[in-house]
Amino acid sequence: MKAVQVTAPGRLTYADVPSPAGSGPEAEALVRVETVGICGTDVKILSGVIPVGYPRVMGHEMVGEVIDGGATGVDAGQRVMIDPAISCGACALCRAGRTNLCLHGGLLGRDADGVFAEFVTAPANRLLPVPSHLGPAAAAMVQVTGTCIHAQRAAPIFPGDVAVVIGLGVSGLIFTQLLRASGAEVIGVTRSPFKRELAAAMGAVATATPDDAADVIAEVTDGRGVDLAVEAVGTEATVALAIESARIGGEVLVFGTVTGGGGTGLPYYQLYFKELTVRNPRAAIADDYARAIELAADGVLDLEPIITDRVGMSEASRAFERVQSADSLKVLMPVG
Repeated sequence: MKAVQVTAPGRLTYADVPSPAGSGPEAEALVRVETVGICGTDVKILSGVIPVGYPRVMGHEMVGEVIDGGATGVDAGQRVMIDPAISCGACALCRAGRTNLCLHGGLLGRDADGVFAEFVTAPANRLLPVPSHLGPAAAAMVQVTGTCIHAQRAAPIFPGDVAVVIGLGVSGLIFTQLLRASGAEVIGVTRSPFKRELAAAMGAVATATPDDAADVIAEVTDGRGVDLAVEAVGTEATVALAIESARIGGEVLVFGTVTGGGGTGLPYYQLYFKELTVRNPRAAIADDYARAIELAADGVLDLEPIITDRVGMSEASRAFERVQSADSLKVLMPVG
């Protein structure tokens, strides 16, 4: 079968690899992959920022169809997504239901071969049914949506609250919709005019650039600051802006993955003075993905406008180039 592999930092191949065997002693179902999505983690793996064992079949976002359920009990023909988290099921965190934090866990496409392939296998407990009426593009978005749902569960929002979403990329636009669905007024912050327009179309009551965010937030909240500041970029500067945007007693949700400082530091005194709650959610659990599927299938979330590119998996190099373009959002690769 064909698959997309990273063979060294910066080296991507579309090559023949052995097909998975299907159901076997571990009772795994054989799934034909329909559409996959490229994530920021994939970009970091390709660049070498996140090291992997080479060669590695990449990817963890997908939707597909079971073609052989084997001993899993899952029917052939069932449309599914695969929970990409690898967990042991036995450690203290797994037993507490926090499989996303498994002490011995990993991620498909990073710690084991992933889903950028024509066929993959997975056990029944990692297969989530996806309704047939949900289009292949939106269906391929439910994995990233699940991570946003997991994050927002950690910081509940209530009708009438005001939230700011800093960074209006894929996750930021999903947060905008989730927060609106919870009854919050949302302010979207980004330098990109077209992303601000998209956020407004998705229900944001106001948008701003980072430079005028403080003024816009003050106007919307009568100077109080927001109840919840969602940071969806992953830089020290945007975390600082989130802290500065929150009201006294508010919450900051750091969704972006910050791996280093920018040399300016954070407004630590505001953390103390405002008595802020800062949360750092990581990945998701199966219930989060199930909720993402439900919201997308019921039309509560409109994921299609977030997709800017569909590039066949055979053109993976071009797809990764598009991911890093300023005018792109979600890049999907139809398989086959």
